[in-house]
Amino acid sequence: MSSQPKTKQLLKILIGAAWIDGVIQPEERTYLKQRAEALQLAEDPDLKFLLSELKPVSATECYQWLEAYLGSHPQAEDYQELLEALSGLLYSDGDIQTQEAKLLSMIQDLEPHAESGKNPFDKILGHIQALYRRAINLSP
Repeated sequence: MSSQPKTKQLLKILIGAAWIDGVIQPEERTYLKQRAEALQLAEDPDLKFLLSELKPVSATECYQWLEAYLGSHPQAEDYQELLEALSGLLYSDGDIQTQEAKLLSMIQDLEPHAESGKNPFDKILGHIQALYRRAINLSP
């Protein structure tokens, strides 16, 4: 899959993840719009409609997009890009809801098996936790 469709698919997942708790928080909205602008996808008709928030994205639809993005044998780089983007979104409002935690758990289940001794999810989770600590001024 070429880069642009993959990037568009990732942004759709982020929009779905923002809806996973039933409402898009103002910080999540800002994150999504900034990300769409940065990726030069803000004017894409499909994404523009999703970003308009006229119709909520169901959790089922979000999970379908997620599985389509990663496929049955996810590549480590796609997996890492997804986790980094998703963590940026989910931590943007400073609060992780139960549904968001379930989404992260599901992504962990899809994690490609690493050859190294440490699980890539644990590495990324460590980075996410460090970012979160910095965000709330509890950096060690």
